[in-house]
Amino acid sequence: MQGSRQLASVGHAARVARIVPVPMSMGKLGHGLPPFPNFPFWGIIHVIGLINNVTFGQSTGSAWRALNWSRSKSLHALPEKESGHWFEGTMDRENRANNGEDERDVENEGLLDGKEIERYWSGISEKNMTFREPLLVKRVNTTSQIAIVGSNVCTIESLDYEIVENELFNQDWRSRKKIKIFQYILLKWAFALIIGLGTGLVGFFNNIAVENIAGYKLLLITDLMSKKRYFAAFAAYAGCNVVLATAAGALCAFIAPAAAGSGIPEVKAYLNGIDAYSILAPSTLFVKIFGSVLGVSAGFVVGKEGPMVHTGACIASLLGQGGSRRYHLTWKWLRYFKNDRDRRDLITCGAAAGVAAAFRAPVGGVLFALEEAASWWRSALLWRTFFTTAVVAIVLRAFIEYCSTGKCGLFGQGGLIMYDVSSARASYSGADIIGVIILGVIGGLLGSLYNFLIDKVLRVYSIINERGASSKILLVITVALLTSCCSFGLPWLAQCKACPTESVSCPTVGESGNYESFQCSSGYYNDLASLFLNTNDDAIRNLFSTSTTNEFNISSLFIFFGAVYFLGIITYGITIPSGLFIPVILAGACYGRLVGRLFESVSQLDTGLYALLGAASFLGGTMRMTVSLCVILLELTNDLLLLPLVMLVLLVSKTVADSFNKGIYDQIVKLKGLPYMEAHAEPYMRQLAARDVVTGPLIMFSGIEKVGTILHALRNTGHNGFPVIDEPPFSESAELCGIVLRSHLLVLLKRKNFSRERVISGDEILQKYAAFDFAKPGSGKGIKLEDLDIDDEEMEMYIDLHPITNASPYTVVETMSLAKAAILFRQLGLRHMCVVPKSQGRPPIVGILTRHDFMPEHILGLYPHIKPHRDFE
Repeated sequence: MQGSRQLASVGHAARVARIVPVPMSMGKLGHGLPPFPNFPFWGIIHVIGLINNVTFGQSTGSAWRALNWSRSKSLHALPEKESGHWFEGTMDRENRANNGEDERDVENEGLLDGKEIERYWSGISEKNMTFREPLLVKRVNTTSQIAIVGSNVCTIESLDYEIVENELFNQDWRSRKKIKIFQYILLKWAFALIIGLGTGLVGFFNNIAVENIAGYKLLLITDLMSKKRYFAAFAAYAGCNVVLATAAGALCAFIAPAAAGSGIPEVKAYLNGIDAYSILAPSTLFVKIFGSVLGVSAGFVVGKEGPMVHTGACIASLLGQGGSRRYHLTWKWLRYFKNDRDRRDLITCGAAAGVAAAFRAPVGGVLFALEEAASWWRSALLWRTFFTTAVVAIVLRAFIEYCSTGKCGLFGQGGLIMYDVSSARASYSGADIIGVIILGVIGGLLGSLYNFLIDKVLRVYSIINERGASSKILLVITVALLTSCCSFGLPWLAQCKACPTESVSCPTVGESGNYESFQCSSGYYNDLASLFLNTNDDAIRNLFSTSTTNEFNISSLFIFFGAVYFLGIITYGITIPSGLFIPVILAGACYGRLVGRLFESVSQLDTGLYALLGAASFLGGTMRMTVSLCVILLELTNDLLLLPLVMLVLLVSKTVADSFNKGIYDQIVKLKGLPYMEAHAEPYMRQLAARDVVTGPLIMFSGIEKVGTILHALRNTGHNGFPVIDEPPFSESAELCGIVLRSHLLVLLKRKNFSRERVISGDEILQKYAAFDFAKPGSGKGIKLEDLDIDDEEMEMYIDLHPITNASPYTVVETMSLAKAAILFRQLGLRHMCVVPKSQGRPPIVGILTRHDFMPEHILGLYPHIKPHRDFE
C-alpha cells in the first residue's frame, strides 16, 4: 500500500529535513516491505499465517514506535542504530517531551545527507530474519503486509482506483477523439461477453467432468456390491477417492497454492483494494478448474460453487491485463485496461458470472456480486454484470439441451444444479410459520457454531501446512480416507427399507436416484447409502424431493446430518479448491427435513420444502447474506410461492447468528490477515483525528529533484507514493504539488530525461511520453529498480516531476475524525490520502494515510487504552 512514511526532502534536492521517527508501525501495503515481528516494544507481535522459510528484504515496518502528532509533542530525532536498545530510550524521550522537557528537534537543528538516510534504512534492514512462526494461532493480526492467499503466505499490496490527473494524462484525455471513446466502451461490453462465454464453458465442463468421473466411480462400487464383494468395493471406493484427492492436493501444493480453498475471500479482498501475488494468475485458474473437478469427484464434502466465483474472476483478470507482448496480443485497444479501475469492473463481472454458472442463477449472480463481493458499485456496472450473467445462462442452457440427447455420458439434465420443487403445493398455516421460525433459530445457532469451528480448524491446519507440500498432501489424503470410511461405513448402520409401491425405479440401478440398494436384497433400499453414495448434488436432490415424506428414517437423517456437519468443517482448509455452499446446503436440508417430519401432523408444507427452508436457514446462519441468497434459492428451486418463507427464515437465521460472530467469508478474510476495509467505521475511530495515526518517516520530493535523491529513496524504501513539494523560486511558498507514484518514477528514470540545471522541462516532455507509457502493466510486467542503469554523473543531474505528479490527490485536514476519513478512503477506493495541516506556516503536508493506518491492529497498537468493538477482540 503506499508508503507514506518517508524522509522529508523539502527544498534543495540533496537535502533531507524534518525526519520524524514516527513508526511505520507494521509497514505499508505495497511497499514490498515486510513487517518486523520480533521487535520488543510491541510485546504481542505475532503474524497471521504460516510463513514457510520466507526471508524478506527490507524490514522497515515495525521498527518505529508511534508518536502522536498532537500539538503538545515535539518531533523526535532518529533513534540509535542499535534498535535493540532504542525502545527504552525512546520511551524516556517521549515521557520527557510529554512533560515539557527539552528534546532534540531535527527540524530545527540540522539536516541529514543521503548517506545518513541510507544508513537509517539499512540499519533496519540488517534486522532481517527468517520467519518460522505458526500463523493463525492467535486472533490478532499485527501486520497488514502479508496474508494467506489460498494455502500460501505471500506479501500483499494495495490497489489504486483513483484517477490520476497529471499533465500527461490530462493531455491524453484532451486529445482523445470520439472514435477512441466508442472503442473503449465497445471493448468493455465485448469483454463482458467473453467473460460470460468463458465462465459458462468452464461451468459446463466442471459439471460434465464431475458427473462422469464420480458417476463411473459409483457405478463400479454398485457393481461390486451387487456381487457381494464388499471389501473390494470399499477398496475401490477409497482407492479412487485417494487418487483423485492426491491429484487435487498436488496441483494446489506444487503449482498454485493460491487456488486452495473457496477463493471467495480472496476475490472479495481484491475488490476491496487488496492485491496479492498469483491471486488471479493463469496458474491459479488452471488449478482452480481441474482441482475443483478432482476434489468434488473424490467424494469430499465440498462444492464447486466458491471455486467457480474465483474462476470467473481469474478469467476476467486475464482479459484485463491490457495485452501481452509475450503472446503477441498488443492490440492498442487493449491498453485502455491498464489500470486498476477497469480491472476491478471486469473482475466484478467475473465473480457474478461464477455464481451464475454454478447455480444457473443469473439474477442471483448479480446480487451476490453486489451484496457480498464488491466494495464499490455503480449503475453502469450493474448493466454489464447483468449482461455477463445472461450470457452465462444462455451458454449453459444451450449445452443442457445438447446433453439431454445423451451425448454427454452420465451427464444429463440433472447434472447442473437445479432442484425443482415446484411440483409441491406451497400452502402453509400458522403452524408452518412457527416451524419456519424454529428453523431460522436453529440455522442461526448451528451456523454461528459452524463458523466458530471452522475458525479453529483453519488455525490447526495452518500449523500442519507450514511444514511444506508433503504435509499438505498428507492431510488431504487423511481427510479423503476419513470421508471414504464415513461414506461407506455409516450406511451399514441403516436398516433396509422396502421400496415404495408407487411406480418408481427402486432400487436404483445404473444411475443416480433416491433408492440405492447397497447391501439390501431385491425390493429394498438403503436410505443412508442413497445420500452418502451419490454426488453431493444428487444427495441434495434426494433431500429436496417432494411427496416422499417417509423416504428417509429419522435416525438416518440424524446420522447424515452429523457426518456432513463434521466432514464439512474438517474438509474446508485442506489444500484443495473447496466451496462452502454445497456442504451448508446439505446439512441444512437434512435438519430441515427433520423439522418437517416433526411438524408432519400439523403442517401443510411438504417435507421437501422444509428441507429447502432448512438449507436457507443454514446458509443465512453461516454466510449472513439475505437478498442474494433468497434469489439464488428461488432460481435453484423454481418455486416463487416460497418467497415469503425463504425471506423470513433468512432474516431470522442471520439475526440470531449475528449475535455470536461474523459471516464465514468475513471471518476467513480476517483470519487470513487480509487488511479488508469495512463499509462502516468502528466507533473508537470517532475518538481520533487523522493526524493521530499518521506515521513516518515521511519522504517528500521537490518538484525538480536530483536523480540521486530519488534513487536513494527508491532503493532504501518500498513506498509506492511520494508527496511532491514546490517551493521558492518555483512557488511563492512551500506548497503541496501532488503525489508521484513509484511506478511512474521508474519509467521516468528509465527514459533518462535528465537536465543539468534545476529547470522546468516545459511542454516538450509531453511530446516524448504518452500516457500509456505510465499505465499500470499486467502482473509482474512493470519496470523494476534493477532495470535502471544510471551512472554517477547522471546521479547529480535533475529531473522534473511535475508532468507525472498527480496534481489533485485526495486530501483531508488533520483534524478530520478518523471515522470520516476511513469512510472516504473506502468509498473512493484510494491507496493514498494526504493529511494537510489546518494552520498556515507549517509544512504543506502532515503525512499520508494508507490502508494500513485504518486497520484496527495498527490503531489499537498506537492507543492500547482504547476499547475496541467486540468483533476485533
